[in-house]
Amino acid sequence: MSKVVLAYSGGLDTSIIIPWLKENYGYEVIAMAADLGQGEELAPLREKAIKTGASKIYIEDVQREFVEDYIYPTLKAGAVYEGKYLLGTSMARPLIAKKLVEIARKEGAEAIAHGATGKGNDQVRFELAVKALAPDLKVIAPWREWDIRSREDAVDYAGARGIPVPVTKARPYSMDRNLWHLSHEGADLEDPWNEPQDDMLVLITPPHRAPDKPTYVTLDFEQGIPVKLDGETLDPVALIQKLNEVAGANGVGIVDMVENRLVGMKSRGIYETPAGTVLFAAHREMELLTLDRATLHFKEGVALRYAELVYDGVWFAPLREALDAFVDSTQRTVTGTVVMKLYKGNCSPAGARSPYSLYDQELSTFSRDEIYNQRDAEGFINLFGLPLKVRAMMEQKAGLR
Repeated sequence: MSKVVLAYSGGLDTSIIIPWLKENYGYEVIAMAADLGQGEELAPLREKAIKTGASKIYIEDVQREFVEDYIYPTLKAGAVYEGKYLLGTSMARPLIAKKLVEIARKEGAEAIAHGATGKGNDQVRFELAVKALAPDLKVIAPWREWDIRSREDAVDYAGARGIPVPVTKARPYSMDRNLWHLSHEGADLEDPWNEPQDDMLVLITPPHRAPDKPTYVTLDFEQGIPVKLDGETLDPVALIQKLNEVAGANGVGIVDMVENRLVGMKSRGIYETPAGTVLFAAHREMELLTLDRATLHFKEGVALRYAELVYDGVWFAPLREALDAFVDSTQRTVTGTVVMKLYKGNCSPAGARSPYSLYDQELSTFSRDEIYNQRDAEGFINLFGLPLKVRAMMEQKAGLR
């Protein structure tokens, strides 16, 4: 019997895909769940997958790999999609696909399958990764084949086969959780006019219920990578876990966003990214202190392109690898300490220092100094403004003004 490896989460879609693959393809189904920091969500998966019809299940702990090889490169790049989205789902999909390919090779499977819909970005992310890593493997995307057209249809399909699912018709949110974030889509959120309700939040305390006193956190960076939280050296996973708790308790990290999907439509989602929000803000402060103007400004353009590559699922591509080389070069001096103030959903810098700081207080001071000759500015302005002056003189001569 031929084998297929299914990206399995235990959610509604992947729960019904197991029997569907067996009924429609006659495959032996091997489930694969990537432990990206979902926590308690993973506990029932092994028993559930087998009961649903899988022959076996792999649960792969990839948390550290996720942080070091996916989150940190994106953090160092400063990549944020459309000014808001910190790419929590986007970064995870290439890693899941990589593990699918590894298990498919191990098991001698001829295909992989995923539960991404035909309207979403994830189908692209999964399949581009497979094309880059194992172009010979067949990819099956049930949402592009079956007659199920809605969450409600999927719930009915599961019910007919006695499959328990974690959503109901009354509250059918699509959720994706990992160490970096938790996303919510669907149901009442499909109308951008509807404000998300407090009881939807899982990782974050609603800002108006957060403590009335600010919390200060200290982050130490080495070459763009956070290595200490409040003076304590922590491994990458533990640092994010602890910062998630602290930032979440202070209401930090809620993003309500209507974004442009790769497939051409707009979608609305609510993202909870407590630690990520603090880390991006702190990393930005470190760069403002240590990068020169030309490099910083050029890197801002790189960040936009990097974010698009990650969002679009083009992780395993020469361009992203080349951009990583540039980014890593810029991070050589992004070392130091940043203090962040967390208060009722707000995250603001409260201090920064670095042995590689380009900030010179003697130059910047409003007090008397012996370094900067203010008379030099006149010649600089004359030369810097010369093209503007020449154009104005021409327009006067030509009667254009």
